[in-house]
Amino acid sequence: MTNWDPSKPILEIENLSISFFTRLREIPAVMDFSCTVMAGEAMGLVGESGCGKSTVALAVMRDLGKNGRITAGRILFKGRDLVTMSDEELRQIRGSEIAMIYQEPMASLNPAMKIGAQLAEVPMIHQGMGRDEAWKLARQIVADVRLPDPDRIINAYPHQLSGGQQQRIVIAMALMSKPALLILDEPTTALDVTVEAGIVDLVKDLGEKYGTSMLFISHNLGLVMDVCDRLCVMYSGEAVETGAVTEVFDTMRHPYTQALFRSIPLPGADKNSRPLISIPGNFPLPHERPQGCNFGPRCDYFQKGRCDAAEIAMSGVPGGDRHASRCLKWAEIDWSAPPKARVSKEKVPVGEIVLKMDDLKKYYSVSGSAFGGGSRKVVKANETLSFEAREGETLAIVGESGCGKSTFAKVLMGLETATSGQIMLFDENVQSTPIQKRNTDTVSKVQMVFQNPFDTLNPSMNVGRQIIRALEIFRYGGSDAERHARMLELLDLVKLPRAFAERMPRQLSGGQKQRVGIARAFAGGAKVVVADEPVSALDVSVQAAVTDLLMDIQRENRTTLLFISHDLSIVRYLSDRVMVMYLGHVVEMGTTDQVFSPPYHPYTEALLSAVPIADTHVERKRIVLEGDIPSAMNPPPGCPFQTRCRWKSQVPGGLCEREVPPVQVLEGGHQIKCHLDREVLARMEPVIKIAAE
Repeated sequence: MTNWDPSKPILEIENLSISFFTRLREIPAVMDFSCTVMAGEAMGLVGESGCGKSTVALAVMRDLGKNGRITAGRILFKGRDLVTMSDEELRQIRGSEIAMIYQEPMASLNPAMKIGAQLAEVPMIHQGMGRDEAWKLARQIVADVRLPDPDRIINAYPHQLSGGQQQRIVIAMALMSKPALLILDEPTTALDVTVEAGIVDLVKDLGEKYGTSMLFISHNLGLVMDVCDRLCVMYSGEAVETGAVTEVFDTMRHPYTQALFRSIPLPGADKNSRPLISIPGNFPLPHERPQGCNFGPRCDYFQKGRCDAAEIAMSGVPGGDRHASRCLKWAEIDWSAPPKARVSKEKVPVGEIVLKMDDLKKYYSVSGSAFGGGSRKVVKANETLSFEAREGETLAIVGESGCGKSTFAKVLMGLETATSGQIMLFDENVQSTPIQKRNTDTVSKVQMVFQNPFDTLNPSMNVGRQIIRALEIFRYGGSDAERHARMLELLDLVKLPRAFAERMPRQLSGGQKQRVGIARAFAGGAKVVVADEPVSALDVSVQAAVTDLLMDIQRENRTTLLFISHDLSIVRYLSDRVMVMYLGHVVEMGTTDQVFSPPYHPYTEALLSAVPIADTHVERKRIVLEGDIPSAMNPPPGCPFQTRCRWKSQVPGGLCEREVPPVQVLEGGHQIKCHLDREVLARMEPVIKIAAE
């Protein structure tokens, strides 16, 4: 490895093709893929799930399993071809020169070993380092990844750490041998935006400190803009556009890249006047790819007889920094023309109050030890929650995991009963009525759409039967024929072909399954729908279609939508009002415009600054929260946010540590639960600014 010239690419993938072999057929997963990563460069691989991003990463690690095989091409690392290397040579490189960080941190950690021992193993195995020296290095790297109290952490077991801390340990493990190339496969998908912001900053700083080159895989374009210098957009197994990040974002030259950007909620998108445009059609299955251009059947610029005549190669875009596109027509398209498909919708007038909560509290009593012994502790999941929601309104509930969003939803649904307080639903008091005792009418009025569509459908029942089952429970119609007709109407409502009634859940994509979940929720004519992270498990283009669908149904049925999410971009696009929760408290509440512009609650300010935005014209103030969310079992005294607040010094006399702040009602009914003076709040600056073109 010593004779490698640092001015040459550290990683060069040339015309790589990868197939998976099943008993029935060969399934081509990646075709003719090329990309180059220079020393110290961060390359982003983006695209929807199933496009082959992770397969490329696993090919670089030579870890494709027994069915996967590289069928053509070369992968040069520091000038040597990884494809032809022996297992022994690969063993020397993997983990020392090339390291990989996976999406799920617990998959990379041994639950039965202390953190320090797992970290120290790396240099002991790869460099023959002594035990004491390796432990010392482990402690140093734990401090490098900004974990508090390194001595406690290296003596802890993985389960004693939060998700964000576990992911930092996995990053530390990957960096123990100072690799030349670091591959990150969706490393922050399972984390909250505030934790994600810290990890992104960490990865960038460590990349600069160690001179590490990176291959960063993500479906989040905003994140790629934050981390990477260059970008490669993939679609259905092929690279379709590559270039410098700002160049691809500002002067995209492939219809798929353009369609991706039109389907994500950037600042300026509005559900009524400038709705998102989802990509028509579906992603092709690997063995059903079309002739010629893979994106052809879904492309606005498709030309029969030309785009589907032959395979299309990447071609360079003149004047760009290694900018290339896999499109025959890129030079003929007017890239600045407004989209034809955008249709503005009328705003739904908001009606009467349908749901009202007053001083709702939900406490859990848990045992002090894992085996049920010890003194019992109280977990305060929801503290004095008060709000109201109106007919036809979308109220977003945002906050990090553990803030009490889902507990609140469970209490509303009757899956849990409230400790105290009132829930009025259409003039009926339901806070202490569990779901088993609620009448069918109440149950059908309040329905829920869950985060993961895979868990909510019965795998052994076809789609039509699952919807009819819901209609039977809600006692809809007088006969099977009526219920069958209503089931077909519900499929129309969620824009699924009627033929899907005969399909089994395994034959549907994630977005299609989520539509079935929505159809089922509306089977009883639901008036209030609680959507718990309904699009976070879906690809961006599918997200656009599903959120648009929810809005269309809301316009038609005047539904009240409670939208639980941690994705503030979608919240800004969808919601009329926003409620921000932290550790069981509502810390801010107001219209979307009020919450997204100053004055902010200090926590809302940090949340907004952490959201990655895929727009080069947006300037963001960077506020990274130190520390993790405190435990609801052991909340801090006084203000719940005071342990992480950057404004605390502006409040005199240690008030934040002693007293829970009062709710201040500002102009226009905007509520903020904070000790800060109104004068201080008034001086706050916007976190997100859109720069002039």
